[in-house]
Amino acid sequence: MARADLFRHQLFLPRSLSGQLEALARGPGASRSRILTDALAAFFSRKGADELESRFIGRLDGLANQPARIERNGQIAQAIGRDRFQASVERVGLALANGRPSLVPEEG
Repeated sequence: MARADLFRHQLFLPRSLSGQLEALARGPGASRSRILTDALAAFFSRKGADELESRFIGRLDGLANQPARIERNGQIAQAIGRDRFQASVERVGLALANGRPSLVPEEG
């Protein structure tokens, strides 16, 4: 980045952060400016991720609830099927008890 594209900022850091910054800047190829630039870029990109999350949170919640709805609907269908099967068994049993063939429709 060209020096003309850079702007000087003066900021105040707590002593503990300042010490950590100085220790990190002593490493090879590191500088306080680069460390702070990278930290700010990471902070701002994380903010963007938070905005995306808040934008889609409603849809994500809906998708998270979908398996529960599918399971509930399956249980309802299973209960309806069980009731229908039980009613069929009772009709066949009643027909057999009355001496009628079970698969012949009743005459009305």
